[in-house]
Amino acid sequence: MFSNKIYRHFFRELSKYFFLVLFTFSIIVWTVQAVNFLDLIVDDGHAVSVYMTYSLLNISKIITKFIPLSFLLALFLTILKFDDDSELMILWTAGLNKMKVVNFFFKVSLLVTILQLLFASFVNPMVLNQSRSLIKSSNLDFISSMLKSNQFNDTVEGLTIYFQEKDENDLMKNIFIRDDNQVLKGLERSEDSSNLTIFARKGKIEKRGKSYLALENGTIQTENKDQEIQSINFKKTRLLLQGMQTKSIIQPKIQETSSEILIQCLSRKDIETDLLNCPKKKSKIDALAEINRRFGMPLYIPCVALLCSFLLISRNESKRKSLYKYFYFGLAFVALIMAEILVRYSGKSYSYSYVYYLLPIISIPVLYLLLFKNFHNENLKNKT
Repeated sequence: MFSNKIYRHFFRELSKYFFLVLFTFSIIVWTVQAVNFLDLIVDDGHAVSVYMTYSLLNISKIITKFIPLSFLLALFLTILKFDDDSELMILWTAGLNKMKVVNFFFKVSLLVTILQLLFASFVNPMVLNQSRSLIKSSNLDFISSMLKSNQFNDTVEGLTIYFQEKDENDLMKNIFIRDDNQVLKGLERSEDSSNLTIFARKGKIEKRGKSYLALENGTIQTENKDQEIQSINFKKTRLLLQGMQTKSIIQPKIQETSSEILIQCLSRKDIETDLLNCPKKKSKIDALAEINRRFGMPLYIPCVALLCSFLLISRNESKRKSLYKYFYFGLAFVALIMAEILVRYSGKSYSYSYVYYLLPIISIPVLYLLLFKNFHNENLKNKT
């Protein structure tokens, strides 16, 4: 009964620090990222509501990144608090077994490991994929942000738009448009035409349910595969400005691919064939590294818990005790940094991947045995 109350007390303090640290890190990094995401409005022309939703959805990526570090800091701060308040000394005097506390920390670390696995392997890819779908499905507002005078705008893949000036009535003058990817709709063109160039004296954006670019007094030049150019003069024409994708959303990132698809892609010899929408070319290395990050990185969390458990070892000298505290914290922090560095190289071969998984699997029993040996020696000294 006594030990159960102690563990609940430990768990409350640990949870408080964990969520506080995780929330603090997440808010700081999210604020910085939110500023970077302003390009969605400034360059890509998306609505403010799309920007806010997209920014909020990306919080899951930040949370996934900081769960291990937040747990390390939470565990370190919890042990320091109990030690500074002399609660640990009272618990040892009352006969509480240190290995039972270690076991408790280890069990909590397994819960955090499961949390990290859920976020990294399922929640984060799903949410990031949803955020990209949000950008793809949203309409671009060319009026307010994309089209600026004396600037070549190529935000949309395969489309370049330029105009010299715009008057107070939003009438654009001396317009140049280059379409290399058949982006523009509403124009008749031959099937073998590879690109299209438009020159117009003036033009204006019109909104009639959909957005149109109305052009006047210009020329349309089309080029076929044999590089033959055809020119057509026009007095008035309208171009549909809908359903376009900016460069920032055409290529999905590997972090947005579900774990199931990544595993299937890795099992395929011809990963460049696109039935599963697999990553391209060198991305097989990135795909393997991403799988290792999702399933291997959480294994290092129990190692962090065991390294922090060395803080429970009794030290008589105050200065030495203080140094040992920061030494074991630094060791645990370095372990997380090394795990992050190694995962980037783990995709180069399956041998590197095996090493990445074996390191924490071997380290956990070794650290546990070292703790058991230290606490056993302490008990023998206390008895003598």
